[in-house]
Amino acid sequence: MSDSIPVVLTIAGSDSGGGAGIQADLKTFQAFACFGTTAITAITCQNTTGVSGVQAVDPEIVAGQLHDVLIDFPIAAAKTGMLFSAPIIRAIQHTLKQDAALSRDTKHISDKLRLVVDPVMVASSGDRLLQRDAEEALIAFMRECAALITPNLPEAEVILNKSISDVDEAALELFSLTGACVLIKGGHRLAERTSANESIDVFYDGRDIHHISRPVLSGRNTHGTGCTLSAAIAAELARGTEMHAAIESARDYLHGAMQHAPGLGKGIGPLNHMWRDSI
Repeated sequence: MSDSIPVVLTIAGSDSGGGAGIQADLKTFQAFACFGTTAITAITCQNTTGVSGVQAVDPEIVAGQLHDVLIDFPIAAAKTGMLFSAPIIRAIQHTLKQDAALSRDTKHISDKLRLVVDPVMVASSGDRLLQRDAEEALIAFMRECAALITPNLPEAEVILNKSISDVDEAALELFSLTGACVLIKGGHRLAERTSANESIDVFYDGRDIHHISRPVLSGRNTHGTGCTLSAAIAAELARGTEMHAAIESARDYLHGAMQHAPGLGKGIGPLNHMWRDSI
């Protein structure tokens, strides 16, 4: 395999419906002309209406997948999604520290792997994807390994263990807690404080607060939006894009994927990850 194509790694669960998890991540990597690799943490029985079953992968197997990928492929960036349990999180943390040169550099192209952590806790359908006793392990993992964390507002409240009224201040607190850049995905709850026609995310890079807004899209096709956004950011980072620009590009891609969603399923529908090829 040529080193000229950026290589990205996703560490996440499998969605049998194909709308979220590693399936969404791999489609997104492909859309950004990146080669995708995986370490699967859990197998979910899932479709657009919900999650009916979860089988966690043995932590040693998760670590083994991760190890084999890291020692053979030139991974430029990585992302995590559903991690499910504390033993899995600790296995990933140990393997990354052992086998990968991690970087929190957000301004310049680095020869070290930059990790985007999407702290997935609950599916779009409301089903829990992270065991409650794994929350502290997840925070420790973000503190040690993440270059960027991408919680939505409810996840940010769990991490900070409080209700959030000032999202900018919450971004500063999350940075202080983890040492990672912070992207709080607020969507409608943040838009209520400004304009009902905008979906707003808050990005803190350790120096400045940035408000990233896009028009609100109505409809039910939002399954896998968090997975897709973090995968797109990781793909842009792998291509050498600076963090803020990577987030803006990923947000544009997500908006298009939602706008051109195929309308599949009876519940919360998936996105169109290849929308740029069809217009």
